[in-house]
Amino acid sequence: MSTTRTNYYVQGMKCDGCIANGNKALSDILGFESAEFDLKTGTAVVTGDVDPQAVCQALTTAGYPAVVKSDG
Repeated sequence: MSTTRTNYYVQGMKCDGCIANGNKALSDILGFESAEFDLKTGTAVVTGDVDPQAVCQALTTAGYPAVVKSDG
């Protein structure tokens, strides 16, 4: 089974504390494995078999509005 990596735009992350809060918010999502946040570009790559809408909801609830980054 391959692991899914999904890209997101994430607003409001400014420091390592924000990254820690984002990871904490995502840790409760079933299938979540890891997340890599890029503060400079305002993006994240989430690894795991997760529902993209659940990721967006968890980050938005934590104070970091997120949307799936389309490949278009």
